[in-house]
Amino acid sequence: MDISLQDQLRRRREEILFRMDTALSKSGRTLADVELIAVSKTVDVEYVQAAIAAGYRAFGENRPQELARKIDGLEQMRAAGAGIPDVRFDMIGNLQTNKINAVLGRADLIHSISSLHLAEAVASRASRRIEDGLLDAAQPVLLEVNVSGEETKSGFSVDEVRQAIPHLQTLYGIRVCGLMTMAPRGDKKMARATFAGLRELRDELSVEYPDLSLDELSCGMSEDFEIALEEGSTIVRLGRVVFDPAFAVE
Repeated sequence: MDISLQDQLRRRREEILFRMDTALSKSGRTLADVELIAVSKTVDVEYVQAAIAAGYRAFGENRPQELARKIDGLEQMRAAGAGIPDVRFDMIGNLQTNKINAVLGRADLIHSISSLHLAEAVASRASRRIEDGLLDAAQPVLLEVNVSGEETKSGFSVDEVRQAIPHLQTLYGIRVCGLMTMAPRGDKKMARATFAGLRELRDELSVEYPDLSLDELSCGMSEDFEIALEEGSTIVRLGRVVFDPAFAVE
C-alpha cells in the first residue's frame, strides 16, 4: 500500500472532520451523531484500502458493478493476509430494477429509492430472498426526495412521499430508515432551503406516522456538507473532498 497516499488521505480526513465538527456545533450535535460516507466511485480498490487505513469505515458506490468490485477486491486482500477491518458499503446512485439482485445483501443501506415502483421491486425481491434464507432481514433503504423540484433530478416529490408512506409501511422486504436528497449545485441559499425542507418533511412525517422510524437524513456532498450538517443531516456523502487532492478544503 502507498504510505504517502494513506498519509494524504488521513490529513484530509482530519481537516474534513474539523469542518464537520464546527458545523455540527451550530445545531448542538457532535461527530458521533453523523456518518461520513466516503464516495469511492472514482477510485480503485487500492485507494479504498488506503482510505480504510486512514480511518474511513463507510463507503458509497453509484453503480452495482462497482459496489461488487470493491467488496470483492477487499475480500481478496483479506484472503491474501491484509489486515483490513470490516467496512460498510452503501448504494447511493440510481438503481435500475434489473440490478436490484446485485445490491441486496451487499449494500448496508440503499439511499436511492426514488419511486414507489422501485420500492415495490426491491421489497419483492428482498422478500423472496428472506424466504429462501439468502437474506437475514428486510433491506434498509432511504427514500430519495426531489425537495428542490429540479426537473433533472430523480426522486419522489414531497407530495408523492406523503401519499406513498402508508403503502410503503406494508412492504415486508424493505425497512424505510429515512430520507435522502441532493441540492442544486452552486447555490448555497438553495442548498440550505433544500436541506431544511428535507428535515421539515421528516419531522412532519414522524408526527403523522409515529411508528415509522425516519432517523436518517442523507444530504450534503463535497460542496455543501457543512450547510447540510447545520440543517440536520445525519449522513454526508463525500467524494472529491476525500479523494481528490486538488479539491479545495476551505
